[in-house]
Amino acid sequence: MTDSYAGKRVLITGGTGSFGHTVTSKLLQRDVAEVRVLSRDEAKQDLMRNEIADTRVRYYLGDVRDFGSVERATTDVDFVFHAAALKQVPSCEFFPMEAVRTNIVGSENVVRAAEVCGVRSLVCLSTDKAVYPVNAMGMSKAIMEKVARSHGLNNPNAGTVVSCVRYGNVMYSRGSVIPLFIRQLREGHNLTVTNPNMTRFMMSLADSVELVEFAFHNARQGDLFIRKARACTVGDLAQATINIFHSHARVDVIGTRHAEKVSEALASREELARAEDMGDYFRIRADNRDLNYGIYVEEGNPAQTQYDDYDSHTVERMSVREVERLLLTLPEVRGDLRAAGLPVERGEYRE
Repeated sequence: MTDSYAGKRVLITGGTGSFGHTVTSKLLQRDVAEVRVLSRDEAKQDLMRNEIADTRVRYYLGDVRDFGSVERATTDVDFVFHAAALKQVPSCEFFPMEAVRTNIVGSENVVRAAEVCGVRSLVCLSTDKAVYPVNAMGMSKAIMEKVARSHGLNNPNAGTVVSCVRYGNVMYSRGSVIPLFIRQLREGHNLTVTNPNMTRFMMSLADSVELVEFAFHNARQGDLFIRKARACTVGDLAQATINIFHSHARVDVIGTRHAEKVSEALASREELARAEDMGDYFRIRADNRDLNYGIYVEEGNPAQTQYDDYDSHTVERMSVREVERLLLTLPEVRGDLRAAGLPVERGEYRE
């Protein structure tokens, strides 16, 4: 984090999750005045309070679905990280209206509260599942992006800059597959994989925080930022986990889950046609056309045909050895290895 946060108040919605823990810890390394954590789970808040034990962190019990609780937490705040969401694909399939209430209506409440309270910048966290969505979770996040990015289009003199970031699988985040694999190995089970040929983008929690930080420093109204990433197959991820734990477990294929995609896209070709390449990142500007339908119907964009989707099937794919090295950079994985009495340094593994 940079000194731009010195003396500032920062709110993290859904702040008791994996991302919230990581960004709170990084903010506290700076001279931040206050970090506010808004979430609806008092048990997780109590665990986080005891774990972090810093008086600069204040905990707000509330739900993004309720505008009043969001507004209370947002008052006098300078920056907002909006991470609160329903993220599990199967549960959103069974209860799609819950995804609508949290991911769409809740996000609209956060955007509106940020503007009402004079927040300088709001960054909303999205997912690759929002690109060509096939499940309720991805659809609700795609609409969340539309809600966030329409703020500036409908309010040209808005005082709050609202932007979005989009990323793929965050490794070792709560509910992700890597902790599941490690738990299965510890319990002596084979690893269960829905489809070993599925590909996914891989990003660490630290990378996700850097992406949000980049957005705060570079966002203009309605921007969407994507961090370039490599991908791997789920089968190779499972095998790499087996290898670093020196296990003889097998990979059992159990079949595709509810509404899973074989690959994920971080950006569509339509978005890449108006994207700015910023080195490690893409900036995708908001489509600022107004309701002049002639621009939609009579004038197309020939450049769109020159691009392919930024898809996990088509980007550079990591080998099993490369996935092993990536896993060994994660503090959580290294901690699990130490707890199992196994080596954590790359040099201790046979090539």
